[in-house]
Amino acid sequence: MSDWQTLVRDVPDFPKPGIAFKDITPALADPAAFAAAVEAMAAPWRDAALDAVAGIESRGFILGAALAQALRTGFVPIRKPGKLPARALAQDYALEYGSDRLEVHADALPPGARVLLVDDVLATGGTLLAALALLQRQGAAVAGAAVLIELQVLGGRAHWRDPTPLIAAAAQ
Repeated sequence: MSDWQTLVRDVPDFPKPGIAFKDITPALADPAAFAAAVEAMAAPWRDAALDAVAGIESRGFILGAALAQALRTGFVPIRKPGKLPARALAQDYALEYGSDRLEVHADALPPGARVLLVDDVLATGGTLLAALALLQRQGAAVAGAAVLIELQVLGGRAHWRDPTPLIAAAAQ
């Protein structure tokens, strides 16, 4: 276990009763831990010849932007509804505690762009799968997905049927 993992804390009953939220902000606040977490996520993708990293709002923005810098590529935000100023594509999805929608600018990526999809936590997989569908509808070639933490007990990986790799920096 690297130092960044010891700084991740569980927040019980957030955002709803019965949910144990993985709070990564203590790890982000520690420069060495943040750097170690980003490196753990970046290492498998160093030779992937990516055109962009796409990060899912909101903690996926933090990690995705840092990964884009580490991998020397651009960053594309995947947002919650109503946050993008230009024409956007949208994708609805189910969460373990409700439903939501993701959006990306319709012109964020050229067709065939090789993209790494990034989020903080893989739980049931709904958010990651919605983002994958959104990028594929846009014509991107998704090289794979990187998450900081995989919650194995929730089985999200089983829903990732895309042939591209899904790599977690840590599993719990």
